[in-house]
Amino acid sequence: MSEITFGRLTDLLPREAWKHEALAFTPWLAENIDHLSEVVGIPLEITGTEIAVETFAADILARNPSDGTVVLIENQLEQTDHTHLGQIMTYLAGLEAHTVIWVAPKFREPHLSAIRWLNQHTADGFSFFAVRLRVVRISDSPFAPIFEVVEKPSGWERTLKEAAKPVTSSDPESPLRAEFWDFYAERSPEIADVKPKSGWNYWLPLADGRLFFTTYIAQRTCGVYIRPPWSSDRETVAALLLPFRDELERELDAEFDGSKNHFLVKKRTPGFGDREQWPALIDWFEQQRRRYTEALENRLREQVDGQ
Repeated sequence: MSEITFGRLTDLLPREAWKHEALAFTPWLAENIDHLSEVVGIPLEITGTEIAVETFAADILARNPSDGTVVLIENQLEQTDHTHLGQIMTYLAGLEAHTVIWVAPKFREPHLSAIRWLNQHTADGFSFFAVRLRVVRISDSPFAPIFEVVEKPSGWERTLKEAAKPVTSSDPESPLRAEFWDFYAERSPEIADVKPKSGWNYWLPLADGRLFFTTYIAQRTCGVYIRPPWSSDRETVAALLLPFRDELERELDAEFDGSKNHFLVKKRTPGFGDREQWPALIDWFEQQRRRYTEALENRLREQVDGQ
C-alpha cells in the first residue's frame, strides 16, 4: 500500500489570481456565480455587470429566479472600506434590490456591524450577506477560490429549510396555475425553460435583453405587456419606446400606459380558470409574443442602426 502524501494549504492574496477588480474579478465572478450561489443558498441568474447608478457602477446584478427579486453583488479585492458601504446603500435604493451580497477578502468590524444592523432593522424580505473571499492552493496546484459567509440574516438556515419544503400554499389557485404552465410548456416547448412553477407570469427577454415581454394569468383577465429587465428601470424603457408610441399602440392594439413599469398592455377575457379555454388562450399568448417580438425587435434595431 502506497504511503499517502500530504501537502500544506496556502492562502494567497486575491490579487495574485485577479490583477484588476473590475476588469478581471468581476467578470470571473459573474461567469462562475454558482460558487457564490451555493454558499449563500440562493439561486442566482446574472442580469448585468457594471450597472450604472448615478455616477457609480454596481459590480454585478442578479435575479433570484425563485421569487423574481433583485440581488446586488458588490465585490472587492481589498479590505472593505466606507466608500463601498456607501455605494451599496446607493445601489440598494437605485436598483430596488432585496438581497445584498458584499464580497471581500477582509471585513472591518464596523462594516460587519453595519451588515448585522441592516439585517436586524430593515423590513422583512431584505437580506444582507458579508462573504469572505479566499484564494488557496497546495504546492503548485491550480488556484482555488473559497467563499465563506461571515454575516447573514438571523435564522437564515431555518429560512432555507422552510424554502426547501414542499409548498403548502393556502392559495387554491396555485396548483391550477402550475398545471396551466405545464400545459403551456407542452403546447409551446420553446418557453419550457422559462416557465414558472405556479406563479402569475413568465418573462422573455427582447431586444438583446433591454425589454421583457411578460405574460400574466389571473382569475378575471389574462394579458401581456412589456416591462423593464431586472437591471433597468421605467425611465430607460420609456425612452426606448416613446419614439414609436403611436405606431406601436396601433399595430399591437395595446395601451402604452407605463404605470407600475407596465408598457403596451393588452388584456383579454376570460381568466385562466376554465381548462377548456386553455388551448385558445395559449395560442393567443403565442400570437402576441410573435407580434410584440417582430414589432419591437425591428424598430429598436433600426433605432440602434440610425445612431
